[in-house]
Amino acid sequence: MELFSLLFIIPILYGFFILWKWVNDLRDQQCYILDYQCHKPSDDRMVGTEFCGEVIKRNKNLGLNEYKFLLKAIVSSGIGEQTYAPRIMFDGREECPKLEDGISEMEEFFYDSIGKVLSRAGISPQEIDALVVNVSMLAAVPSLSSRIINHYKMRPDIKSFDLAGMGCSASLISLDIIRNVFKSYKNKFALLVTSESLSQNWYSGNDRSMILANCLFRSGGCAILLTNNKALKHQAMFKLKCLVRTHHGAKDESYGCCIQKEDDQGRMGFHLSKSLPKAATRSFVDNLRVITPKILPVRELLRFMVVSVVKKWKLRLGSAPKGAPQGPIKAGVNFKSGVDHFCLHTGGKAVIEGIGVSLNLSEYDLEPARMTLHRYGNTSASSLWYVLAYMEAKKRLKKGNRVLMISFGAGFKCNSCVWEVVRDLGDGNVWKDEIDSFPPKTLLNPFMAKYGWIQDEDPTTFKFPDDSYV
Repeated sequence: MELFSLLFIIPILYGFFILWKWVNDLRDQQCYILDYQCHKPSDDRMVGTEFCGEVIKRNKNLGLNEYKFLLKAIVSSGIGEQTYAPRIMFDGREECPKLEDGISEMEEFFYDSIGKVLSRAGISPQEIDALVVNVSMLAAVPSLSSRIINHYKMRPDIKSFDLAGMGCSASLISLDIIRNVFKSYKNKFALLVTSESLSQNWYSGNDRSMILANCLFRSGGCAILLTNNKALKHQAMFKLKCLVRTHHGAKDESYGCCIQKEDDQGRMGFHLSKSLPKAATRSFVDNLRVITPKILPVRELLRFMVVSVVKKWKLRLGSAPKGAPQGPIKAGVNFKSGVDHFCLHTGGKAVIEGIGVSLNLSEYDLEPARMTLHRYGNTSASSLWYVLAYMEAKKRLKKGNRVLMISFGAGFKCNSCVWEVVRDLGDGNVWKDEIDSFPPKTLLNPFMAKYGWIQDEDPTTFKFPDDSYV
């Protein structure tokens, strides 16, 4: 009898052990942000209206029609006068860059932001177990991660990854790599470094689809310190809840809407096609289909299902009976039922407004992305972290809040994730010294006031006056 009882108890105990081990391993697979630091370049790299005029005039391949196009693009971009450009622009060498220009641009950011985030967290560079660096348009040998490892004398067993060509959605791809590393190793520290090199990627031709990138992209970057050590969860700022990646590279139209290529004269640039909004919408919709059930409460999902069924039923019936209420039934999902804050990629004013309409967001929800675009421009993959820092500086992020991050990138990709705020946050990061001045009374930039006369010029007699920009 005792032997029978023993044989009966052992499988039960083993089952409990397996369950405990699964739960314990799951806890060790959590991904926390301990700290992050956005990069704020020095003021001598700030791009104002007059300097923009100088740079545009230096391009001898532009004519009046291109000037008019650029004026319209800059005025409607949502970008202000306090964004930053690489030093090569101020040296007047944007048409003849060197490899060293791109490397020095990245190193200036690396050593500023990485040093600050490690120092503030009290973590030694030798404690970093994994390093992921994403810079889409600069490939160097040794790699950028190797340069960081060499500078900070990191351990020889560090796991390093370099991502190139991933575009503006690269931050969340890097995060996904770190999340998967954390699934295999316990109690580790990881450093995510995200930026874009502009020094070697200025377009000096006159193709409008490629000039547009010059108007939108600006210098920036961010270093993020992460861990899966559950003993440090109370020191953490954010906890990753879920992450979804969508890739439409198999669709030719989506694949070609954002692509680095040469123009007809052989000048290298970044082509943005007219099919970009359509590609972004398709990838966004597919991404939302996957992440929505992961982040919204059951009651909202049930409401959406009921409304959708009713809408389809009425469509099958054709026109509504006489005297019935007119107008379509809206079957939109209320994302605010499961998300408190929306961290949107600052790809441009139209991108922000488009997402706002799709998710039915208010001006309050869009303010962080709008202000980031106005102050820092589109800093590519790092832009999400400037938006997050704005929320933190405004003291919006409270314990238990959820933040939805949405990014788009060449390929074409849409990536999203949700963070849970672990504790009340209020550090200003790069916004610390100026957050009280945002939002400003107006987001209008002075380009139209200074260069609006170009719109009335005759192409046959036009000549750029020497004193029009000084």
